[in-house]
Amino acid sequence: MSEFLEPGPPLYTALVVGFIAVLILIIWSTKHHVAPKLKVDCDFPVDKLIPSLAGLTLGTAVTGNGVEVLVNGKFFDVMLQSIAAATQSVHFETFLWKEGALGQRLADALCAQARAGRQVRVMLDANGSRKMGKQALRQMQAAGCTVKFFHKWSVRNLGVMNNRDHRKMVIIDGREAFVGGHCIVDSWLGEAQDKEHYGDVSVRLHGPIVHSIQSAFSEHWTGQTGELFLGDDTFPALAPAGDIIIHAAFAAPERSAPAVKILHHTAICVARKRIWIQNPYFIPEPEAIDAFGQAVKRGVDVRVLMPSTSGSDNPMVQHAGHRNFEKLLRNGVRLFEYPHTLLHQKIMTVDGKWSAIGSANFDDRSFETNDEITLGILDEGVTGELDALFEKYVGKASEIELEKWRKRNPLLKLRDQVFYMFNEML
Repeated sequence: MSEFLEPGPPLYTALVVGFIAVLILIIWSTKHHVAPKLKVDCDFPVDKLIPSLAGLTLGTAVTGNGVEVLVNGKFFDVMLQSIAAATQSVHFETFLWKEGALGQRLADALCAQARAGRQVRVMLDANGSRKMGKQALRQMQAAGCTVKFFHKWSVRNLGVMNNRDHRKMVIIDGREAFVGGHCIVDSWLGEAQDKEHYGDVSVRLHGPIVHSIQSAFSEHWTGQTGELFLGDDTFPALAPAGDIIIHAAFAAPERSAPAVKILHHTAICVARKRIWIQNPYFIPEPEAIDAFGQAVKRGVDVRVLMPSTSGSDNPMVQHAGHRNFEKLLRNGVRLFEYPHTLLHQKIMTVDGKWSAIGSANFDDRSFETNDEITLGILDEGVTGELDALFEKYVGKASEIELEKWRKRNPLLKLRDQVFYMFNEML
């Protein structure tokens, strides 16, 4: 008669574990983007493909723009001056904000504008900005700033908790914008002079491309608040401010690959002379590694500059990335590790003519999970500035050599393999 007895503890445990596994699968699949293996067959150079790059990434290439490259701590001086000069609206969006001197300076600047009657909207990722400090938040709210948090912890958000707002953007009066990698943390102040001061790059934009950046901000703002803002305060008519062509990639359709992934992969596949990448978290997918290899076979000079484990703020990511180094090196990719501090810039230049810069890391989390923004800029001057930064830092970096890398201790290889298993969550 034992078959009629109530289930024992082992069966209960199995049922609970099974239920949890199914729940995790449901949550994971709720907002998990499709990840097709991308294929490109094209003989045209990158500078002849700007309408295609923009169109494939659900954007539009616009001309008449001006770009200023802002490096390291100088970015904050320029950004805060622009916030102080606003006359209509300030829109600010970031992933990482931690309590400190920089956060207080920014809170003071935003509060001053709100008290002066400007419309100040602030979008913060709920996870990345959880340590911003109650004082700064209360100060901004009391001054009249509207502060919203992207995907706060709640039962309703269970299916999207892994999806984070990783964008870093500022839009002033709908006429000026900033996009890049800078976070609101004191470590970003300074000149990357030591391990307590990081390196980063952002760009200041004028011209019609500002409407695209404003649209990216509106996407999250409307999704979290329902508010639609319009009129000359936020979308004014924009006259040309230069002659640079720019397109913005930020859309992430649920039934297709995100735009930033398509943009980076396509640019790799159409490069003809060189691909130089600066990225803090470099964990390419297998098809990207194959694309790099095909580029090398076409005669493309492919180089990647990233922090070493000693320079990184998250050594686990570097260890996970090491798992792919041998295949990359066999494919002819040159890899350089910078040991002195975190280089946080997210840059890729192609053929000395076109550059991608924004918030996206070169890993699964940025390309398939997070919400990001990357600008494609067709301009030899801007590309030259970014390549000069690569050359500046690579001179103090160590190049990884294939034969030495192959001879590493098997335990180190095992560690890298273990960390790589979690690459989508790092």
